[in-house]
Amino acid sequence: MVEKVAPWNLTIASDLRLLATARTFVETVCQAAGFDDCTTHAVVLAADEALNNIIRHAHQDRPEAVVQIQCYLRTNDIEIRLLDEGEPFDLSAVPHLDPGELRIGGRGVFLMRSLMDELSCQPRCEGGNTLRMVKRRAPQREAAG
Repeated sequence: MVEKVAPWNLTIASDLRLLATARTFVETVCQAAGFDDCTTHAVVLAADEALNNIIRHAHQDRPEAVVQIQCYLRTNDIEIRLLDEGEPFDLSAVPHLDPGELRIGGRGVFLMRSLMDELSCQPRCEGGNTLRMVKRRAPQREAAG
């Protein structure tokens, strides 16, 4: 059975100054869901990297373009969807980097892949893309007794 959940939503303009607001929103959603600090940090960092890429690359300094942040809380995971207004983006075309390789930039997708359990990007019919990231809840450890 598929869980039906209403998303938590935030829409922001393509302005790097709004990244702090977006991070706070994602962090608040994770905390409301009871995710541990490590999981919350991973989700916030991945969302920040994705939003940074959308604003800098997909929207190319177009402040009139908006990004919708949708957070779906489920029993075992959180799903973050970022809806942009950029050109179609092929996530599979981004190479899997060697973590030891020295380079400037190009680590955003690497971080998202490393931090999240699922990462995908699909073009939207009305234009733009939907970047989908899923982080599963860490299994609860039994208390030592």
